Amino acid sequence: MAMCFRLGVTVPALVLLTCAAMGFGIPRGLASGVAFIVNSSSASISVIDMTSRREVRRIPALREPHHLVLSPDGKSLLVGDTVGNQIMFLDPATGAVQRRVTVSDPYHLAFSPNGKLLVVNGLARNQVDVYDAAAMTLIKRFAVDSTPSHLDFSPDSRFAFVSLQGSGKLAAFDLKELTLRWTEPVGPAPAGVIWWRDKVMVAIMGADYVVVADPATGKVVHRIVTGKGAHTLFLAPDKKIMWVNNRASGTTVSLDAETLKTIRVYNIPGGPDDIDFAPDGTLWITRRFAEKVAILHPDTGDFETIGVGRSPHGLWLNPAAPRP
Repeated sequence: MAMCFRLGVTVPALVLLTCAAMGFGIPRGLASGVAFIVNSSSASISVIDMTSRREVRRIPALREPHHLVLSPDGKSLLVGDTVGNQIMFLDPATGAVQRRVTVSDPYHLAFSPNGKLLVVNGLARNQVDVYDAAAMTLIKRFAVDSTPSHLDFSPDSRFAFVSLQGSGKLAAFDLKELTLRWTEPVGPAPAGVIWWRDKVMVAIMGADYVVVADPATGKVVHRIVTGKGAHTLFLAPDKKIMWVNNRASGTTVSLDAETLKTIRVYNIPGGPDDIDFAPDGTLWITRRFAEKVAILHPDTGDFETIGVGRSPHGLWLNPAAPRP
């Protein structure tokens, strides 16, 4: 059942209209469609009806899925099952399993902006793999030190930037030459990576800040304090706000995307991890330690919560999908 939150008080709600009547800021135009939530410790993917805010289906995985990404043609949702050494291809509207492909340790995965390459971080096996996206064939394997975590690309698809969580470094891979260009220290246990404007931003999970690095050299040029356990970064669809989840402090922070100054800090207990954005203006946030997903209303700071599986991690929203 959905719950409403205000000033740290949990209020049960039989229906969302109850929340609205109580003044808890539920917007008028609720999002429709389906949401996919990856439950790492439950080895499953929850499918949520975005209108009713209820789980309608749970798709079994093999061992331990973590992240997911939509294919460039929009026809498949890829879920990496790292311990199961498999990528599941799901129908992004229904969740039906289309096929399963054996892939070594697919912890974090992302397609290059031009859609030609799929880069897969093997966190447990200390490897970064480059695949031909269309054929799903391995082009190049890089051995790294150590525990490659998150990744993002330069807009021209030339470089992939990977956080090396175990060594406190950021690595740049030249995808044209298929070489490791550089590795540079950025802070303890770096995690989320995002390209923004002409820089690379990295969340430093072993500290309380985000760094801004020069993509040509990896040198840190700026630090932004956001909260303990700074873990992931997400750019809003209108590109006006950069969102940062701080897992240890249980906060989500909005930064002005132009100045990178803090706008607001939201309390989201239970290890906020990944974010996706709904058309109604809400943010869906997995709470890694709480077996919940929060739906944040950024104008009020209130949030609803939906129960899912153990250790919810990656999530993806498909508001265009028909209601299940």
